[in-house]
Amino acid sequence: MVHEKQVIEEVSGWLRVFEDGSVDRTWTGPLEVKFMAEPVPPHDDFIDGVAVKDVVADEKSGSRLRIYLPERNDNSVNKLPVIFHFHGGGFCISQADWFMYYTVYTRLVRVANAIIVSVFIPLAPEHRLPAACDAGFDALLWLRDLSRKQGHEPWLNDHADFNRVFLIGDSSGGNIVHQVAVKSGEVNLSPMRLAGALPIHPGFVRSYRSKSELEQEQTPFLNLDMVDEFLGLALPVGSNKDHPITCPMGDAAPAVKELNLPPYLYCVAEKDLIKDTEMEFYEAMKKGEKDVELFINNGVGHSFYLNKIAVKMDPVTGSETEKLLESGSIKGEYLSNCFFFSFWSTLSICLGTRTWGATYSGVRIAGV
Repeated sequence: MVHEKQVIEEVSGWLRVFEDGSVDRTWTGPLEVKFMAEPVPPHDDFIDGVAVKDVVADEKSGSRLRIYLPERNDNSVNKLPVIFHFHGGGFCISQADWFMYYTVYTRLVRVANAIIVSVFIPLAPEHRLPAACDAGFDALLWLRDLSRKQGHEPWLNDHADFNRVFLIGDSSGGNIVHQVAVKSGEVNLSPMRLAGALPIHPGFVRSYRSKSELEQEQTPFLNLDMVDEFLGLALPVGSNKDHPITCPMGDAAPAVKELNLPPYLYCVAEKDLIKDTEMEFYEAMKKGEKDVELFINNGVGHSFYLNKIAVKMDPVTGSETEKLLESGSIKGEYLSNCFFFSFWSTLSICLGTRTWGATYSGVRIAGV
């Protein structure tokens, strides 16, 4: 008689953990959204102006990254900025090669004319925190080593401007952005330079419910059970949501004022369940006198731009996402010569409704 393994933890639709410690991430939710979690194979040929390949950064650990390279038609010898991406998924699900990331970041590569490097994050519960953050930082050090010519990856060594590296991450990937930024401030990255960080709807929470968690509408893509169950599987055994990785504005975390951080573009969705605690972190950054700009995404929820169905069916989500990915027309002659400004403008106009004014730190960023 075959013994059927007992499920001891389950996040509906996404994940099942069995008594022997094995994990099944087969999608069991509505079939119409399954395609968003399907892997897209890499392609060395340029498709719609973008080539994609996967590389192994460390043979010993098996750590992998996905690189998106834009096609260049101008024979330019200028190097391209690097957007270093950490995917979300509550530290427990999703991969860098999922369709929902592929469709967003291939378009962003074209708009921003930048290289994107996306890290395959080790998932919990097999790899509990801080494994994801450690892997993210190790991947950034791999990029630093390339900038020092300690290793060679042709797409990056031939085309990347290591003086303009930006961290970006959605949801729990935003948590990783912050942790990697913190650790980067403690080491010498030279000649590589971390020019900015963009946590998008980061998973910053507390051990008790916030007002927005109690009042905001829950969705199949983010609800309170998912928050609790994913973090219960991801956090170190014995920890709660006040852990510094999930609550960097809390008492257990290092004082923000003491951190050496790059400039932040900090994105919060108006209808996000965890909006209130996300805003707590923003206030901590301001109080700590850090360089941070806030963008509110009006009328949309958590990681709205990754939901392909909502992008197609919901006018507000579709409009906000189109702004995010098709805002190249805002780039005048000055903006096109200042990637830091044009890239942040591209993201800001699409991730929110705030408009950049001529007074936005033009002097400060002109040398970037």
